[in-house]
Amino acid sequence: MRLKGVFLILFMGSFTAYYIYEPIPEEIEERWKLMLTNSFFRSLSHLADLSELLGLKDYMGVMYFITLAEGVVPVSDEYVQVTEEQLDGVEVVLYQPKLLGAHTELRRAVIYLHGGGWCLGSSRMSPYDLLARKMVTELNAVVLSVEYRLAPAHHFPLPYDDVYRVVKYFFQKGVLAQYSVDPGRIAVAGDSAGGNLAAAVSQQLQQEPGQQVHFKVQALLYPVLQALDLNTPSYMQNQDMPLLPRTLMVRFWSEYFTSDKALFKAMMANTHNTPESARLFKFVNWSVFLPESLHGKYNYSAPTVPQETGEEVANVIVPSQSIADPRASPLLVPDDTLRSLPKAYVLTCEYDVLRDDGIMYATRLRAAGVEVTHEHYDAGFHGALMFTVWPSDFLIAHRMTENYVRWLKENL
Repeated sequence: MRLKGVFLILFMGSFTAYYIYEPIPEEIEERWKLMLTNSFFRSLSHLADLSELLGLKDYMGVMYFITLAEGVVPVSDEYVQVTEEQLDGVEVVLYQPKLLGAHTELRRAVIYLHGGGWCLGSSRMSPYDLLARKMVTELNAVVLSVEYRLAPAHHFPLPYDDVYRVVKYFFQKGVLAQYSVDPGRIAVAGDSAGGNLAAAVSQQLQQEPGQQVHFKVQALLYPVLQALDLNTPSYMQNQDMPLLPRTLMVRFWSEYFTSDKALFKAMMANTHNTPESARLFKFVNWSVFLPESLHGKYNYSAPTVPQETGEEVANVIVPSQSIADPRASPLLVPDDTLRSLPKAYVLTCEYDVLRDDGIMYATRLRAAGVEVTHEHYDAGFHGALMFTVWPSDFLIAHRMTENYVRWLKENL
């Protein structure tokens, strides 16, 4: 009996060590809270892998549980009026200030795009609902949160197309007047994959001939901006870091483009590009666009381009055309496209595979003459902004939120 007890203790200790304890850098505050939080994500990911292996449900279908678990029904409260609407056939959650009496002053507006790797997430998740309400009350703003379609059911460019349709519809003079929005004070913002969509739609709008209404500012929160080089220093340094290990980010990218597993394997090896895409490597040359302090022990080398023949290239060549599309990889545009973009806020985190994407974009925007506020969190990790609610509330999440909203208040 005593032997069974010792065995149980050893088993539980090993289980705890494997699923909870991780070698997280000392610089990250509330490390044990992050370990506990990530243990849930890791367990769900392992379950998703097993489910897909057994043919029960695909990986992202299982991981979507995170979205469901955080889901809320957006309802009006004392200060905020909430409605669920469709703009040009796309679902949106609309948040407006609830004011007594007549209101004639035109308001700011924020079009917010949620994260989740284009495969997960929803504006109806509790953290996004709370963030929208905070923007409404502190900015006296109309907040439009877009429910774009998700991969793998809807591959690129469908999620992007949904966002662009909403923006174009909302920017009509009659629609802006309906919601008392000042056409000169509209922001686009998003986190992670939402930051990708925000950057892409901002670029596209600036190039639209005859477009009269434009974004005043763009806010990109730890954005994912390129799929050309998945071996940047931050991808290598943080490949096993919570809550977005390299494998998961690569899976998000591949699922965004196609359900063909050949692309995932090629992207994991960083051999997913074509000879035609080689001309774009100059836009992701981190040895040029990153400060030397972030180069670490890595030496720059362009991603591998396989030969034009062979089964592997045949399998990935069509998605590779999408990978080079600036609507998917906004970092890949020439400097001329960047020059006309609105003032930008870029948030990056040290312990994030996407750190270098955001820093390279901020560097290139500045060089093109765009006014940029780059806020880098030395102790930050990917997704931190989402964790503002007990039991997974982090002090850094509250700081990020306050700084982001303050920037909007001062610049929008």
